[in-house]
Amino acid sequence: MNRFRSLYGASPLHLLLVLCSFALTGYAGIRLLSGSEPWKVVLWFVGAALLHDMVLLPLYTVTDRAAQTLLGERREPAAPSETARPAMRWINYVRVPVFLSGVLFLTYFPLILQRVSHRFTLYTTLSTDVYLGRWLLITAALFAISALTLLIRMGRSRPTPESGVKRPGAARTGPANGTPGHESAP
Repeated sequence: MNRFRSLYGASPLHLLLVLCSFALTGYAGIRLLSGSEPWKVVLWFVGAALLHDMVLLPLYTVTDRAAQTLLGERREPAAPSETARPAMRWINYVRVPVFLSGVLFLTYFPLILQRVSHRFTLYTTLSTDVYLGRWLLITAALFAISALTLLIRMGRSRPTPESGVKRPGAARTGPANGTPGHESAP
């Protein structure tokens, strides 16, 4: 077992899962390409890759950089004698709800924007006028949960005066010789 792990780099279970995922991907590819017009599937995949790499990736990279600049890393002094340390990074508490809301919007945008044909209501007997409000409520809930998580994490990370947290790099004087940086053993 140790020899296998040293040769492969992971456990046999990992290898089994990778092989199963390759088999499932191959099966899905065969099913997709066995239709009457497989070139449409290939065209769709190439188009999706190009759209992502040439349009969406630069768009959300610029958006993320702008958010980092606006919300950026602020530096706050921990104590008067200490140098400034980076504050808790809270950009991820904005990224996650934006990402989830964006995925929901990309999935349901025809319904959210009411860009579906009249046949949708005939076939499903559902009205399309509720999707925008529901998407906005889900987005608000995602941001509220993220903000609550951030507040809880900020509350837990504050050092209390009685916790006795030592500042790293602070010079100490030892009782043995009184020189900075030397401590006596406990």
